[in-house]
Amino acid sequence: MDNSNIYQFSVKQLNGEEVSLDRYQNKVLLIVNTASQCGFTPQLADLVELKKSLLGKDFEILAFPSNDFGGQEPLEGEAIATFCERFDTNFPLFDKIRVRGTYADPLYQFLSTKKQNGRVNAAPRWNFHKYLVDKNGKVVDFFYPFTKPGASKIKKKIAHLLAQ
Repeated sequence: MDNSNIYQFSVKQLNGEEVSLDRYQNKVLLIVNTASQCGFTPQLADLVELKKSLLGKDFEILAFPSNDFGGQEPLEGEAIATFCERFDTNFPLFDKIRVRGTYADPLYQFLSTKKQNGRVNAAPRWNFHKYLVDKNGKVVDFFYPFTKPGASKIKKKIAHLLAQ
């Protein structure tokens, strides 16, 4: 197994079903830690628009709710899905996880640690931290929460990766 990409990981969907990330091979991914009670929560709508703008392309957004910052994700399971329906989310939402610190989910340990992913050394500092992953499952960049999903620098990098 190649330990330099995200396909080595399995994650849980909101319904508890385990899913291997290798199902996203050959897709450019934007992986985001989300929260329902955050000042950045309106970015859920921006993520929906970004996904719509790339419909038919090899692109996906993976959302991981987290309560690591200010207790801003008090919801669990189906309640998270119900909340996100307000935004007409058109991307997979996974089970709530830890995204920083000693107890961070293995996927997030990988995403945020250069020794593991070979490129990026940036743990989330707040909700809506974004990681960009290429079609080979390699972490190529990250964006801080204040960078909106529709920002030109995100769109340009996604377009570049899709063209490769």
